[in-house]
Amino acid sequence: MEFIFEIALQFLGEILLQVIFEFLAETGVHSLADTLKRPKNAVLSTIGFILWGAMAGGISLFILPHSPISNPLLRKCNVLVTPLVAGIFMMMIGRQRDKRGQTLVRLDRFSYAFAFAFAMAIVRYCWTK
Repeated sequence: MEFIFEIALQFLGEILLQVIFEFLAETGVHSLADTLKRPKNAVLSTIGFILWGAMAGGISLFILPHSPISNPLLRKCNVLVTPLVAGIFMMMIGRQRDKRGQTLVRLDRFSYAFAFAFAMAIVRYCWTK
């Protein structure tokens, strides 16, 4: 009897895990659906960019599984420095696009670019060799 109860709990745990991840993925996709249109919900967009950044970090692990930074302290600093630099860089690109009258996307703003890059940096920090 315990065996059946244990199996049922494992399946319920797996189902719950799947539902949570699907909800997060759906939230991310919906928040990015109107990126080029008028902003509707900044919180959902931020969550979406964090999810996309984490996915980008995971994909980057296939391309570059080893961190180019070997010093542990520098790797920790990289988690903040790289997203700051990426955010500033994307903000500068956004300003240039705005001057030219081009359409801006949310990644042209510092906060969204930082959120994306920070999520990617965290994934890379945690799983690089």
